[in-house]
Amino acid sequence: MTTDAAKASDKVETAVDLTVGLNAVAGRLAPGGTIKDLRRLTAGATQEVWRFELVEGAKETPLILRRAPGGTRVSETAIGLEVEAQLLEAAGKKGVPVPDVRHVLTPEDGLGHGFIMSFVEGETLGGRIVRAEALAPAREFLARQCGEVLARLHTMDAGAFPMLRRLTPAELVAQYHAAYRASNWPRPVFDLAFRWLEAHCPPDPKEMKLVHGDFRNGNLMIGPDGVRAVLDWEIAHVGDPMEDLGWICTNAWRFGRVDLPVGGFGQREDLWAGYETAGGAPVQRDHAHWWEVYGSMRWGVMCSGMAAAFRGADPSVERAVIALRTSENEIDLLRLLAA
Repeated sequence: MTTDAAKASDKVETAVDLTVGLNAVAGRLAPGGTIKDLRRLTAGATQEVWRFELVEGAKETPLILRRAPGGTRVSETAIGLEVEAQLLEAAGKKGVPVPDVRHVLTPEDGLGHGFIMSFVEGETLGGRIVRAEALAPAREFLARQCGEVLARLHTMDAGAFPMLRRLTPAELVAQYHAAYRASNWPRPVFDLAFRWLEAHCPPDPKEMKLVHGDFRNGNLMIGPDGVRAVLDWEIAHVGDPMEDLGWICTNAWRFGRVDLPVGGFGQREDLWAGYETAGGAPVQRDHAHWWEVYGSMRWGVMCSGMAAAFRGADPSVERAVIALRTSENEIDLLRLLAA
């Protein structure tokens, strides 16, 4: 059997196994419930994302299964899908738009680690969000709305999640500096950026908040009415809430619209105004700039790390292309440091 044929066979077997297991779960989601039309979506770089229809008599409800790769390959850096499901439920209670969690997988389900959530209609592809004509009305207020959503997100009770890592700004810089040095690939621009970040590091926040960690264009479900769901909570932690406001402004998430720093669809001032009006702490502009520099550095280190993955266990085209984007971050960093 060829490699492509073997992969296709594995995919069929996985779908068959999941169908059997999900049919058993469906009976608990709805009396007499079954599933149909199970298919894997291309979304999700680190987790499996499957869509299926829950059938209850004549009624069909689309649902999403978010599952660890193969059901068992749990990332050492992610918080775990069970904790992610808890975060979604807690966020929803604070008014953060998120999918409803319908079921968290248990060992008895035989499907591995994951959870089933409601299907939310909308667009997640960043390039379409910044250009699609149908979303033009939403882009008029989207930056402010993102600020409002973050203000509500940052009211979540961090103490309810003691398993999450607590990371100060200095600790985050040290973490990525170590990852950069481990790559054994000197980059003068990165060296300059790390020196600047260390020299200008803001003090530890007066109050550590629950931070999403990856709040950006591409992890938001967007419709003509704006943000419909905040997705991908797998690297949430406790830290400085300004991290989230800086990350969405990182140039990598503007998808070509460099003139619109907030996700390629809005201005920083609108993001900050929405955050402050909705109850978030006043934004200190110099701290916001520091977190934007940190964001470009962070993504740059992540991109450069893909080169080792490409040369090692995962020689995929995706890894190679992301590794090439390291130079883009070097340019972004030089522009930010000169500002």
